[in-house]
Formats: sequence, structure tokens, C-alpha cells
Amino acid sequence: MAPAKKKRELVPRPPRKAEYEIRFATADAQKGWRDLVATIRNPMSETWDFLTRTPLSTTPTNYRLRGALGTIRRGEATYDRWQHKPTAKGTARIWYFADGRTVYLEQVHTSHPNETK
Repeated sequence: MAPAKKKRELVPRPPRKAEYEIRFATADAQKGWRDLVATIRNPMSETWDFLTRTPLSTTPTNYRLRGALGTIRRGEATYDRWQHKPTAKGTARIWYFADGRTVYLEQVHTSHPNETK
């Protein structure tokens, strides 16, 4: 048996066939995600589960944005923009859109974004 190239390398969780894949659409979203995981790890784990299983479900903490914020254009395509609150009472917000079976994290706010106040 050959040794692992990198010791203690993280084993990625294999997605189920029916799950969505999550990708960062921006570098800012990646930084925001890292910051939220560092401060509210358990709710972010639950957020991961929600976004990989049911990202297009409307709930009290997950819904489409309205008005001018309700859509996002990427290249030639227009997508519905969704907002997810990792905690019901917290101010963090995740803005994302789905393309097929992929969820793209567009903006990850550690506090309530001014655009929706």
C-alpha cells in the first residue's frame, strides 16, 4: 500500500446523487464563508446540509429575494437569487443562486447586508 501524499489530508464527503454541489461564485463569498464557519460552526454545518439537499425550498430562514435583488445575471443567463439565514435570530446572510444541480454562493455576509435593511 502506497503512503498518502499528504498526511492527515481531509477526506471529502461524497455527495449523494440527488444532492446539489456547492461552489463559490466569488472570492468574497469564500472569505465570508470561512469567517462564518469560524464563528458559528454548527449552524454553518446545518447550512451546508440544507444547501446541498433543499436549496430551493422556501422556509422562514430561506427564501427568494424580491425586487431588483431577486435576480442575478451571469454571462447570458439570469438566475433567481436566494437568501439563507444560518441562524433564525442572527444577522448573517448567504446570497446564492442555483444552476442545475449546483448552488453558487454569490455573497456571504457576516452581518445583515445594507441592501436588504
